[in-house]
Amino acid sequence: MKTPRNLFALLSACALLAGGLPATATAHGDVTPQAVDTHTLPQLGADWRQDNPYRAGPAHDEALRIGASAYNQNCARCHGLEAISGGIAPDLRKLDTDCMSLADGKKKDACFAEVSQYMTSTVRHGRTRDGRVYMPPFDGVLSQEAVWAIKTYLESRRVQD
Repeated sequence: MKTPRNLFALLSACALLAGGLPATATAHGDVTPQAVDTHTLPQLGADWRQDNPYRAGPAHDEALRIGASAYNQNCARCHGLEAISGGIAPDLRKLDTDCMSLADGKKKDACFAEVSQYMTSTVRHGRTRDGRVYMPPFDGVLSQEAVWAIKTYLESRRVQD
């Protein structure tokens, strides 16, 4: 006997609702942040930089390697594998898309710096709205070097318009 396709679709939807929904609903629940080993990167000190010091230069490739791993350990569960959002949290590949269209180099650099400051503030302090945690704070867990390494990774995944 041949089973209609609609029945398969219905059964798949029921399976998703029965088993997959609880995992989705708790995606922002308690998670343990993972420390990131950044000893191979130039150390940046206690004062936070205004913009990504690893964007260019000799440390870029190492920051990219560390940032990819750090992203997967700490960010992917909400922001998606390879920084492609599944809809739970913002798509971080599009974080500085508006900056890319600016023709003036100084304005573009200022835009990147502003986005970087927003990102580091969000990562460090988290985001809460109406008493609900939308992003946990990572201050004290992720070092400045780790945060900038993650930003380096995100810049490599940037969506080009």
